[in-house]
Amino acid sequence: MASVNPYLNFNGHCEQAFLQYQSVFGTKIEFMSRFSEMPPEHPCDPEEKEKIMHVMLPIGNGTVLMGSDVPKAYQKPETASASFAVAVAPQSAEEADRIFNGLAEGGNITMPIGKTFWAEKFGMCVDRWGVNWMVNYANQ
Repeated sequence: MASVNPYLNFNGHCEQAFLQYQSVFGTKIEFMSRFSEMPPEHPCDPEEKEKIMHVMLPIGNGTVLMGSDVPKAYQKPETASASFAVAVAPQSAEEADRIFNGLAEGGNITMPIGKTFWAEKFGMCVDRWGVNWMVNYANQ
């Protein structure tokens, strides 16, 4: 069966976001490359050479969170992320709280984490980078 891994695009703050995600998920960035590392036949804008071309962060159960900074020529408004959310399924209530609080730090809580009719812990937030997150611990 195919696997699905979220790929997040940023307008210049991919590295900062992934450093936060690394801390939140307690894993290590597996791979990070900058536009300056592209081969000479694919030159980059000198102003964008230190931006992230590609990053990979394992976040659990075979899922890898990936991302990049979008070159200026291809950027979209930050609100483009409002059409999706990354759903996280922690292994415990404590992990759900830790992940939710880490993602919400500096962002906006749209639904505080708490008990619902379908889950022991569920919460939604938009992190400081504009990414929508849903944390759901069902305990089933």
